[in-house]
Amino acid sequence: MLQSNQFVASLTKLRIMKRKTSSQPASSTPPSSPHQSPHFPVKLNSIFDSKKPKNILKNSPAITTKASGEWVPLSIGKSELYLPLTFPTGQTFRWKETGPLQYTGVIGPHLVSLKQLENGDVGYHFHHTECEESARLALFDFLNLGISLSEIWEEFKVSDLRFCELASYLEGARVLRQDPLECLIQFLCSSNNNIGRITKMVNFLSSLGKYLGNVGGYDFHEFPEINRLAMVSETELREAGFGYRAKYIIGTVEALQSKPSGGLQWLAALRKLNLEEAVDALASLPGVGPKVAACIALFSLDQHHAIPVDTHVWQIATQYLIPELSGTRFTPKLCSRVADAFVCKYGKYAGWAQTLLFIAELPSQKAILPSRFCDAEKGNVATARQE
Repeated sequence: MLQSNQFVASLTKLRIMKRKTSSQPASSTPPSSPHQSPHFPVKLNSIFDSKKPKNILKNSPAITTKASGEWVPLSIGKSELYLPLTFPTGQTFRWKETGPLQYTGVIGPHLVSLKQLENGDVGYHFHHTECEESARLALFDFLNLGISLSEIWEEFKVSDLRFCELASYLEGARVLRQDPLECLIQFLCSSNNNIGRITKMVNFLSSLGKYLGNVGGYDFHEFPEINRLAMVSETELREAGFGYRAKYIIGTVEALQSKPSGGLQWLAALRKLNLEEAVDALASLPGVGPKVAACIALFSLDQHHAIPVDTHVWQIATQYLIPELSGTRFTPKLCSRVADAFVCKYGKYAGWAQTLLFIAELPSQKAILPSRFCDAEKGNVATARQE
């Protein structure tokens, strides 16, 4: 068994480990019924620390491994992670819905499914991995479980009544901590694009990596290394439907290969920089503009106050944070004004707040929110226009 202090130390060590190669792929069918016994329980009712959210992995009892074919509970609750508000909302395009409230994806060399259990908890099941301990650590790191979502949201609720109301309907929208290379390539594909085409492009690139197995009718691959991506030509990408993005992906891969320390180490080192430095470094890569850089910074580089600004976020900001700019045409020069408004309102985890507010604007979520939220938006817009 791995004791809690050993676990946290191992998690820290894992974050700087290089990619590992895995053994033969194993096609696996997820378990059909959840296992309800407690596993890795986490206490979330400790004294609130306004400066730094509690690490929900600390002070936890030893981790145990369940028998093969069972869902292993994370014991974190829906308020910490709700899968439908985390995976299909634009953070990542590599995870597939493989069953009711079930999502499957690849983390490094590990193929894993996550399922929202009947009691609100989340269970995980590894279909393919060489080492379950390493896979668990990688999973917890990917899910950003070192940060308590509920504690961050408590601060947001105090400072923002609208956030407080939305949070009761959209709890568990967690920000992931993705591999920087995967995140970079995915968001290069996302530029001026729609979900369907982005997913198709990401699937094409993912298929260049090592095959790990099939779950729910979907093939899953380890994300290809930089050297493998470099073997793809711009012509091949254009024929696969990448359009003008093909040259940016080729150019970015070449730029990463030219880094003295290596592309992966260069990307990982961006986690140690401040936000402005990280964004400037990312912007030196072909095809990476302010929004793409902010997405990569927020979803993979621990830059929790990064704000990806597009027309949707601009509308949110002008309705609720800087109404004096409502009716003004959005320009790139105003990106910093929007980002500053979010940080001023929500602090160093502003990117996590923006994620929830962005999700609330998605058609799929608006359909289930009370009508008063939509009515309030219309009223705010009308008032701003009259002024």
